[in-house]
Amino acid sequence: MKAIRVHTPGGPEALRLEDVPVPEPGPGQVLLRLEAAGVNFIDTYHRSGFYPLPLPFTPGSEGAGVVERTGPGVTEFRPGDRAAWAAGALGAYADLAAVSEARLVPVPDGVAARDAAAALLQGMTAHYLTTAVHRLVPGDTCLVHAAAGGVGLLLCQVAKRRGARVIGTVSTDDKARLARGAGADEIVYYTRQDVAAEVRRLTGARGVDVVYDGVGRDTWDGSLASLRPRGMMALYGQSSGPVTGIDPLILMQRHSLFLTRCNLADYTATREELLLRAGEVLGWVRDGELRVRIHREYPLAAAAEAHRDLESRGTAGKLLLTLPG
Repeated sequence: MKAIRVHTPGGPEALRLEDVPVPEPGPGQVLLRLEAAGVNFIDTYHRSGFYPLPLPFTPGSEGAGVVERTGPGVTEFRPGDRAAWAAGALGAYADLAAVSEARLVPVPDGVAARDAAAALLQGMTAHYLTTAVHRLVPGDTCLVHAAAGGVGLLLCQVAKRRGARVIGTVSTDDKARLARGAGADEIVYYTRQDVAAEVRRLTGARGVDVVYDGVGRDTWDGSLASLRPRGMMALYGQSSGPVTGIDPLILMQRHSLFLTRCNLADYTATREELLLRAGEVLGWVRDGELRVRIHREYPLAAAAEAHRDLESRGTAGKLLLTLPG
């Protein structure tokens, strides 16, 4: 079968298309024939070595397809079932992947594999950020950075479902239109406006209840300055680079702020929590209540191009690798 392999950490050129043996599903594993794989920033962290992994490896932490066969002890899936996963397993940049049954979720009828792969990781991220990290309630105001990105567009929609007022940051008028279409009530152009000053103006100097920030280094100071006293800074990514040199005293100086650096794996750690989040997200997609915007689809051989596009921060929506299935 074909798979993307990383032998040495580095730039997108480290992604190499190779012929590899078909994996044999072990106890509790399912062999999934992939139809689509999500391209996410965590994949770039794995590829670059920022999150080190044993070498060589096949990247990709989100995929959807059809069960080919199962290993000993599998009880929830059988050949022909449609399934997907996000977080907790690698190997999605390939024709087939052996995935633990514990990380797989069923894909409901009415949801295409491409939509499941596009929605699952980023949709569950939006879900846990708005229901667990800071549980939005009607009347809350949140700031969503990169509001036209893959997570941002879903965050705007889920936050509106929960009755929040949404302020989104974008770089262009086209992205502003996308963010407004996803539910953003107010737009701040981070390329030409002072984000914190605009947020203070829009909130009558109060600040927002929570900042959802997947950008990191470039937005860190403005995010903290946008929060109300005792507000929550939810850092869930670092597309612009890591935040370094954090002095906890700044949280006190800005009026007892809360800070978390969270990740999806910790909010889908149990089977029950995974099925709850995945079930709600894919159910919303099936029912048309959550719209997934796919920016572009690439063949497996073009994985390096997909990484370059993602890291350019010029995309709006989800990037996918599509496979023969």
